[in-house]
Amino acid sequence: MDKYCILIIEDDTDLREGLAFSLSGDGYVVTEVETKKDGLREIAGGGYDMVLLDCNLPDGTGFELCREVRSYSDVPIIMLTARDTEMDEIRALELGVNDYVSKPFSLGVLKARAKRLLKERGGAAKLTCGALTIDQSTGRVYKRGKEILLSKLEYRLLLYLAENKNHILSKEQILEKIWDSDGRYVDNNTVSVNISRLRTKIEDDASNPVWIKTVHGIGYIWKDECKE
Repeated sequence: MDKYCILIIEDDTDLREGLAFSLSGDGYVVTEVETKKDGLREIAGGGYDMVLLDCNLPDGTGFELCREVRSYSDVPIIMLTARDTEMDEIRALELGVNDYVSKPFSLGVLKARAKRLLKERGGAAKLTCGALTIDQSTGRVYKRGKEILLSKLEYRLLLYLAENKNHILSKEQILEKIWDSDGRYVDNNTVSVNISRLRTKIEDDASNPVWIKTVHGIGYIWKDECKE
């Protein structure tokens, strides 16, 4: 199965570890935290396909966390709660929670709902490279949870590099893939100029890039362990 990344934010140790064990056994990549603060930090870092969120946390509520997250991210969220009231469910849905599950719940049902959401949201169409997430289903790119605005050409260039991670791509290969195969409307500096523009948008320090490395005399290489 695809390696979906799931974040569990739950302060009940037994429940959190039980969920993590079961989901990991199904092939998911699972991260566990128990506070609102740690949950916000993880989500802001990007790379998660789904969040399982407890309603009551030691340092706040799931409602508060969801309100903050929805200001910059549409990551699917399933809220887990012992507060089985209609008003709480309505409030959660209005804040952008994708699904709402009351405790105690069936593990099988929770997994089925998670699987359905992941399928609907196209999580498999994502490439995650550290703090960078490329969502191929929407053509959007996020860094630490915040969208980076790229032109169509910049997006195609980024995706081509990331899909060929750890392989050197010559300038000629890049020109042929991204521009006309005969090089029309481009000159010798086209690739380097566009690489430079892309670096300024995705790198923390464009002069000392982490992802797009120059291989002098040959071309460029994307250095990262991108995962789908």
